[in-house]
Amino acid sequence: MTSSLVLASASPFRRMLLENAGIAFRHRSADIDERAIDARLEAEGAAPEDVALELAKEKARDVARHFPGAVVIGSDQTMSLGARVYHKPKDMPEAHAHLASLSGKTHQLNSAIALCRDGEMLWQHLSSARLTVRPLTNDFITYHLARVGEKALSSVGAYQLEGEGIQLFEKIDGDYFTILGLPMLPLLAKLRELDVIHG
Repeated sequence: MTSSLVLASASPFRRMLLENAGIAFRHRSADIDERAIDARLEAEGAAPEDVALELAKEKARDVARHFPGAVVIGSDQTMSLGARVYHKPKDMPEAHAHLASLSGKTHQLNSAIALCRDGEMLWQHLSSARLTVRPLTNDFITYHLARVGEKALSSVGAYQLEGEGIQLFEKIDGDYFTILGLPMLPLLAKLRELDVIHG
């Protein structure tokens, strides 16, 4: 094995996925202004998928500066419904509005990964999943948010599929790891190919 591995993320979910897979890694948050990059790309007409990929690359590049020789995993996820791109809700009323707008509709989650070493982009990957929310009443949304509390503010869709958020859905097309924000199977395959993890 030739390189150490660093995850450019503060996300406990992404760390958990790598830890559960038995991968040895360090982690550090990227010091970038995600919303400014996001706003610039959206103003340029970038698709939600492209926004996720660009943010993943920016995170990987930023953290790679601090770890010479290491392979750095940058990742990002965007969520879209038609032309609308969602961001994490600022408060519970906004979380309620998010869920109300998703009711009875199919939205898309786009999860991007970028691998960088010493400023060189080694690989990039994008996976998408389509999720259909069942029709929700305002009463149920209020009840659901009261149960999950502030956790609703930690994800872009105001739900955690791995928890009580599963009750919001009637259909899911896509990979579970893509939905959680780190497409593990293509990532692990590439890390084996790069001789970063045992093959």
